[in-house]
Amino acid sequence: MSLTFNLLNTSDGGGRRAQMHLPHQTVETPVFMPVGTAGTVKAVPQEILEQLDAQIILGNTYHLYLRPGHEAIRRMGGLHRFISWPRAMLTDSGGFQVYSLAHLRKVTDEGVRFRSHLDGSSHFFTPEHSMDVQIALGADICMAFDECTEYPADRTRAEESLRLTMSWARRSLEHFRAHQDEVSWFNDPRSQTRDLGHPRDGFDGHPQKLFGIVQGGMYHDLRRESAERLVEMNFDGYAIGGLSVGEPRELTLEVIREVLPLLPKDKPRYVMGVGYPDEIEMYARMGVDMMDCVIPTRAARHGLLFTSEGRVNIKNKQYAEDQGPADPACDCMVCRRYSRAYLRHLMQCKEPLGGTLNSIHNLAYYLGIMQRVRADLAASAEAPVPARP
Repeated sequence: MSLTFNLLNTSDGGGRRAQMHLPHQTVETPVFMPVGTAGTVKAVPQEILEQLDAQIILGNTYHLYLRPGHEAIRRMGGLHRFISWPRAMLTDSGGFQVYSLAHLRKVTDEGVRFRSHLDGSSHFFTPEHSMDVQIALGADICMAFDECTEYPADRTRAEESLRLTMSWARRSLEHFRAHQDEVSWFNDPRSQTRDLGHPRDGFDGHPQKLFGIVQGGMYHDLRRESAERLVEMNFDGYAIGGLSVGEPRELTLEVIREVLPLLPKDKPRYVMGVGYPDEIEMYARMGVDMMDCVIPTRAARHGLLFTSEGRVNIKNKQYAEDQGPADPACDCMVCRRYSRAYLRHLMQCKEPLGGTLNSIHNLAYYLGIMQRVRADLAASAEAPVPARP
């Protein structure tokens, strides 16, 4: 059974508003997904994420595999129960993290041998193993194991990366389809505790879905080939990967424009690892349904706030006695209560609360962008067509 994706309306510019029905949440798209690498969106408690109306967050297969271990999480009822998160969740395949360990890995047709960044221990990831880990974690959406192409990459390198990604995509899909019903948390009565709700409520279908990932570097013909071959495999949704790896912003936009029209209109479209506020709004209005990025929380921990007045480095001296909110146009819990002067003070003193409050504001800002885009798309659908003179 394919993922239930109801397209509600589209705009002239290509933007689309839809509902994506998942076991733990009906997600309104376009949506921004906060990144929870190790089972936590850094510095932000789960109840705050719910108050911010985060519909879906990410978990990281590589990091959770290393600690506490996917089998331990399986025994505790799955990742939702382990981290007390009642809403939707997506796990990446571990491919990007393995890519980032260039000096600690060896890639073969079979998979990737790598050394842990924690203790140097040796591990071997194959498409099948990535699926086993993600099935154990129990996220609503899993990602096929891919080989991320670095930037810059010459054509020979991009072609080889694409060959591996296509081979691994088919192996991921075949193994996932053969084993996806083995997820133990789905029928575990413990999954109903802590007010997490029962995953089956209002959902008819298999508990997990698998997305394929389009690769091919910055070569348009390779990207087209990747998209077309993945569509033939009939994944539940499709992601565009291999972006935000150092390429100019113009190339990122070119790749997205090239690939989007090739992906099925009745399935989710996900651009991985993007981006700054203006970028996620632009991509959403082009027809991207899902995006994720560490920027809002990573920038926050360094004192960078995103506001309606532009970027604010809250550590600057000019804010030392500024009693105004971080963003006068923002109604988040941070802007309602705390001043720029206080936020600066926390950063100057290296108080952990500073990173938490900054992260909450930045996430509210990012999620607010998607709320505004969805509202605009809804309004355009409801607007009456002018009568002809």
